[in-house]
Amino acid sequence: MLLVIDIGNTNIVFGVYKGDKLVNHWRLSTVFHKTVDEYAILINSLLYIEKIKLNEIDSAIISCVVPPLLIPFEIFCARYMGIKPLIIGPGIKTGMPIFYENPQEVGADRIVNAIAGYDKHKTSLIVVDFGTATTFDYITPKGEYAGGAIAPGIMISLEALFERAAKLPRVELIRPKNVIGKNTVNAMQSGISYGYVSLVDGIVNKIKEEVRTNPYVIATGGLANLIYKNSGSIDEVDEFLTLDGLKILYERNKDFHKFK
Repeated sequence: MLLVIDIGNTNIVFGVYKGDKLVNHWRLSTVFHKTVDEYAILINSLLYIEKIKLNEIDSAIISCVVPPLLIPFEIFCARYMGIKPLIIGPGIKTGMPIFYENPQEVGADRIVNAIAGYDKHKTSLIVVDFGTATTFDYITPKGEYAGGAIAPGIMISLEALFERAAKLPRVELIRPKNVIGKNTVNAMQSGISYGYVSLVDGIVNKIKEEVRTNPYVIATGGLANLIYKNSGSIDEVDEFLTLDGLKILYERNKDFHKFK
């Protein structure tokens, strides 16, 4: 079985594949001060629910945009599974040209998403990832990563309202029925929900104008469905895009990497 781990700034998402099937996936909060053993207890407990034992996992791949957490997870794989995980980074065989001025600046998760999207659809794409930041990535019809845009994430914007405006409360992130709010909570929820719909549709349409193609638009990330329901530009929500991308990259690199 293959363990795939995506370490993000807000959440750590991991899943287990048995062959081509995603057995299950889980989401943990990204916490810097947890030890290797604490993460091992959490992961082992979640796997136990699916009757999966750590010693049944024979390979692993990690995407990480939080450098301080990479070594602890490498140690976790070695200590508890006897595995040397494949790390997404320089030297990885992606099969996708990266047309960025400095390719090493592109977040590993953005490349993983681009590879998964193109592998599934074989056409020009815009991938919108609703994570800590909201990222937009354009992939050409030839399967080349051409670049993209980065905007503040939805939760960052919501927390900024609460922290920087003394009279504004912390609110639940839901989409109100009406754009015109009749109270402060609804007004904030409207501004964030419908405001981000406009942001997404606006940037997607600007990218389409710039590239002069009609790329397929995929959304992913924890808050993708909130925006998708009112967006006029998103074609599909793919909840497992990043995990599938890690699985694809493992398959492309397993013959060049010693896991044990």
